[in-house]
Amino acid sequence: MKRLKSGEKFSKMADKEQVPPVDGVDGAKLSKGALKKAEKAAKKAEIIAEKKAQVGDTAPADPADGEDVSQGHYGEQPLIQSKEKVDRNLIKVKELSKENGKLVDQLVWIRGRLFTSRAKGKQCFFVIRQQQYTVQALLAVSGSVSKQMVKFAAAISKESIVDVQGYVRAVEAKIEGCSQQDVELHVEQLFVVSASEPRLPLLLEDASRADSGVNQDTRLDNRILDLRTTTNQAIFRLEAGVCKLFRDSLDKQGFVEIHTPKIISAASEGGANVFTVSYFKNSAYLAQSPQFYKQMAIASDFNKVYTIGSVFRAEDSNTHRHLTEFIGLDLEMAFNYHYHEVTDQIGQLFVEIFKGLRDHYADEIATVNKQYPAEPFKFLEPALRLEYREGVRMLHEAGIEMGDEEDLSTPNEKLLGKLVRAKYDTDFFILDKYPLAVRPFYTMPDPNNAKYSNSYDMFMRGEEILSGAQRIHDSALLVERSKHHGINLSTIQSYIDAFKYGCYPHGGGGIGLERVVMLYLGLDNIRKTSMFPRDPKRITP
Repeated sequence: MKRLKSGEKFSKMADKEQVPPVDGVDGAKLSKGALKKAEKAAKKAEIIAEKKAQVGDTAPADPADGEDVSQGHYGEQPLIQSKEKVDRNLIKVKELSKENGKLVDQLVWIRGRLFTSRAKGKQCFFVIRQQQYTVQALLAVSGSVSKQMVKFAAAISKESIVDVQGYVRAVEAKIEGCSQQDVELHVEQLFVVSASEPRLPLLLEDASRADSGVNQDTRLDNRILDLRTTTNQAIFRLEAGVCKLFRDSLDKQGFVEIHTPKIISAASEGGANVFTVSYFKNSAYLAQSPQFYKQMAIASDFNKVYTIGSVFRAEDSNTHRHLTEFIGLDLEMAFNYHYHEVTDQIGQLFVEIFKGLRDHYADEIATVNKQYPAEPFKFLEPALRLEYREGVRMLHEAGIEMGDEEDLSTPNEKLLGKLVRAKYDTDFFILDKYPLAVRPFYTMPDPNNAKYSNSYDMFMRGEEILSGAQRIHDSALLVERSKHHGINLSTIQSYIDAFKYGCYPHGGGGIGLERVVMLYLGLDNIRKTSMFPRDPKRITP
């Protein structure tokens, strides 16, 4: 790729993109392919002409611009094809601050995206964005900076990747629009590494505002751009943090990470909400959970296991909290004499995750709160545990009519969350001893009351984020409960067989990662915490 000289960018491109005539040689009509090519070239030329009209022709022929004293210090870099190694230390934007005194007044190189730019007279202000961090840069005509260089900077398309060299200067007044508020970069050199197309389907400034008018479908249709916002960069770094904290906490307790099949022969939850897939000459299903395989691992003497992976639910639910594919954080463990050994372990796991997010992801939480303000997440240590009947009693006192053996509706869950927060000052709690009738077939019945079970759900801000229980580890009882639920035993025979040769008592649960992040941050839609969400109406991008 030939490198353009300073100031040649748009004039050279315009010369190159001459629009061919509609008719061919001797007036012959062009083919459909040639016409399409002609239309494409015309559109590109129109964009270039529009850009030139906005910033003016940057060719150095204008005598008013004078001598180009910056020649060689700006322009478009040749395509990086790993032809040679460059001995250059690129500083991270997050490191630019008064606190990092060794960089103040030093000449540094940074690489990032051109987020916004504003040219006025002989100077150009622009903001460089690097993930969730931003810094203001200033380019002003001086003895080492030419008018041509300023014009070149003003003409760079937003979202282009640039290399910038400049002096880190401390500022008196805070730069409110940037994450790095006490310094700015005074530019000496500027090179475009990878240019963006001038017309963007959505503007990052709009997508980053608290009162953004960019609707959800526009964001998701252009997810590559949408994910570049500082808010989304923070959300998915915090989401990675949840996985890390989940792993770290369980690893310390002697858990083993396992990987379970996602193509299975029978519905893992016993219901109809499964995706059927063609499997050679037969049919198979996408796993609704790793439930069977976690239990088989316990029967295989692994004692404590966890897995992180995709879970599929064929539910036609177009709500703020349902996805057809989500990431499950699942765990299972053997216990000695009482399943509360499991609930205590999981409760402490959540406490450690919440503490880890608070202590190590403060920047990410603050970044998200700028666009989506929310009350700080509250939790108790140890975690609060209530019995199901106590939760129903609290709802009765609040005027809700429901039976002790009914499942909680979504509105009642939310109301209970508010009641618990008001009474106990926590956004996280465990609800224990659910009615047996509303739980899966492999749930251990409560030996003291046949209407209830040794099962539990866990809640954040009034929404369920984990469902779990003591599992039946006796094959005869498992067969009995399977028949009670009308399950064809032949479809789960290998699962039932796993308990014929002795199995430790055990329990566990499954956590929805996207829900945890959504509720911890106080967001209103799970699609904000799924990188490429899948729901009944969306399977792209």
